[in-house]
Amino acid sequence: MTEKLLGSIEAGGTKFVCGVGNDELKIIERVSFPTTTPEETMALVIGFFKKYNLKAIGIGSFGPIDIHKDSPTYGHITSTPKLAWQDYDFVGAMKKEFDLPIAFTTDVNAAAYGEYVSGNGKGSSSCVYYTIGTGVGAGAIQDGHFVEGFSHPEMGHMIVKRHSNDKFKGSCPFHSDCLEGMAAGPAIEKRAGKKGQDLSEEDLIWDIEAYYIAQAAYNTTLMLAPDVIIFGGGVMKQRHMLVKVHREFEKLINGYVKTPPLKDYLVTPKLEDDPGTIGCLALAKKELENS
Repeated sequence: MTEKLLGSIEAGGTKFVCGVGNDELKIIERVSFPTTTPEETMALVIGFFKKYNLKAIGIGSFGPIDIHKDSPTYGHITSTPKLAWQDYDFVGAMKKEFDLPIAFTTDVNAAAYGEYVSGNGKGSSSCVYYTIGTGVGAGAIQDGHFVEGFSHPEMGHMIVKRHSNDKFKGSCPFHSDCLEGMAAGPAIEKRAGKKGQDLSEEDLIWDIEAYYIAQAAYNTTLMLAPDVIIFGGGVMKQRHMLVKVHREFEKLINGYVKTPPLKDYLVTPKLEDDPGTIGCLALAKKELENS
């Protein structure tokens, strides 16, 4: 008999990354499709998974999304700026094709869960995961459960204190100079006139960037005091960034609380590019066990 497998969907604003793995969370195949319209993208997603004998699927989606199972719009992408996806019934569309347990959460929650079960959050009671890329988002986990209430957290839109040398007005269409508006990849590009990957390590923009990311770590530390804070996303692939963030964080915290050693406390993902896929597979496995 063909082995029954787990499915993973990382639904991002730019691309959908779909994966298939086994119970040990080993990735067997992974593909990506452009995020265009639901009709186009979902046809490719469904076609990919039809090749496999699946037993559960985990979805980590861009948002905002409705995470409450007793809500009439549970499983929907709600007020996203991507107009074609507004009020889209993501889980419903998948259920029509696959009569399986389906876990549904945010893309950053999924990445947080991946690091929690297999990465730099493994063995801890709590962790927070930030992605700093095209946008900024974060997920928090306490004792294996996501920290959420009426909705999921939107920590990427926290208000940050402006760097004294930063004249950039901010790129968030909702809040202008929130964390995402000042620190996401598009903010770096608009500020510099070119992509971050084309800037030298010595460019002063990285000091400004580190200041905003350190504020996210500072605020998270004082509000949640997690065991570890993990910074992923394309911006954090600049290996010099973590040292700068450590330096700025030490200035901000100013000895007020004693954290774990910064090399263990403010880190990048152990799973590198895999936290979201591993997290979705793990959530699919958990959903199956609870169904």
